[in-house]
Amino acid sequence: MKSDISTRYFTQLLSATPRGARLARLLAVQQLDEWGWPPSCEVSESAALVVAELAANAVTHGKVKGRGFRLTLSAEASDTLRIEVADPRGDRRPLARRTASSTDETGRGLLLVDALTARWGSEPWPPSGKVVWAEIGLPRPVLTASASAAQPSTGAAPEAAS
Repeated sequence: MKSDISTRYFTQLLSATPRGARLARLLAVQQLDEWGWPPSCEVSESAALVVAELAANAVTHGKVKGRGFRLTLSAEASDTLRIEVADPRGDRRPLARRTASSTDETGRGLLLVDALTARWGSEPWPPSGKVVWAEIGLPRPVLTASASAAQPSTGAAPEAAS
């Protein structure tokens, strides 16, 4: 029997501005809601933070005048949400695991990404850019007696019957 679970895919080109970074986060939450992970669930909240950080980094460190950045989300049958943010600055790759001092005002974003994801990294994006990607594990759908179709788990504890 062939599974009806397939790869879900979303991509959007955005302006390399703070407004574009904010829109990336909002679009990610909206898309995940359409795929069955509501804004208040753990998956959506984690993805929103990761997208916000990667988009902010693209706007801050990957900006090239006149060029935007691309947000891509894909939810694969293998229970993984992949988040990709591509920007035109391939010469500025993210630094892995930098420790920020208590007086630093920046430098903690990728530590947050590291904490919220199963794994993350970067790779070249031809001809001259880079893609920073992160993967979040998706919970298996939870079936209940009242559910007519499998829906992704929200990561929240079930409510007690009253």
